[in-house]
Amino acid sequence: MAYERIAVLLCAGYGTRMGALTADDPKPLLPVAGRPVLDYLVEQLIGLPALDAVHLVSNAHYLRPFRDWADGWRRRLPPGLGLEVHDDGTRDAGERLGAIGDLAFVLERVGAVAGALVASGDNILRFSLEALWWTSVDGDDSWVLALDEPDPAKLRRTGVLELGEDHRVLRLHEKPDDPPSHWACPSVYWLSAAALAQVVPYLDAGHPRDETGRFIAWLAGRQAVYALPTDGGRLHIGSPAAYRRADEILRAEAVIKAAERRLES
Repeated sequence: MAYERIAVLLCAGYGTRMGALTADDPKPLLPVAGRPVLDYLVEQLIGLPALDAVHLVSNAHYLRPFRDWADGWRRRLPPGLGLEVHDDGTRDAGERLGAIGDLAFVLERVGAVAGALVASGDNILRFSLEALWWTSVDGDDSWVLALDEPDPAKLRRTGVLELGEDHRVLRLHEKPDDPPSHWACPSVYWLSAAALAQVVPYLDAGHPRDETGRFIAWLAGRQAVYALPTDGGRLHIGSPAAYRRADEILRAEAVIKAAERRLES
């Protein structure tokens, strides 16, 4: 029987597009405004009630930096909240398990859970996760976030949602040439126990192992997946230019702007 609610942080990429920036340090640990990218997400996670553990998956190449980072965080965690770093055993980009493969790897090690908040480690969220948590954590459905994005160029570089009645996800398109809506879907999902049970069957059927949104798209045709419209944006650390821009922005602005905080209250 599943009991725990966990977070799974997918951090096993090799940052190949970042060049020399990721020669020694993984992309999620690059400093933005003086703090590792991942700190901004973990700071939110530790404030979520009834979260039992955070499980981060790394590759063997970057394992030591992640373990050092986790050792520093464990001294600041609330009582009872665990933080574990898992090594997926790969040593170069050619061996990658892919984001969905890494999710399956962590779930096999952790065992049955009541649900999981799954997130990539290279996004800085400019909104609170509390609304997603309270909406999803006590229910039986899976949830994604829907960010209002008016820029078609940005929509062509991310997942885009088609929504039906009650914001049920009909389809999720990864990086579509012709975006079907203005709803961008960041890589932060709440997956129910029933959804997590479909990860291995998805992989066994030979579907793509990377880009978690492809699993969400497949899942939405089999189970109810709902979208939560959310105010705010995100900073995706996907290239050296995006990294420098994120650092510039957060040196001048709060991560979550005051106006967005008011919308949450």
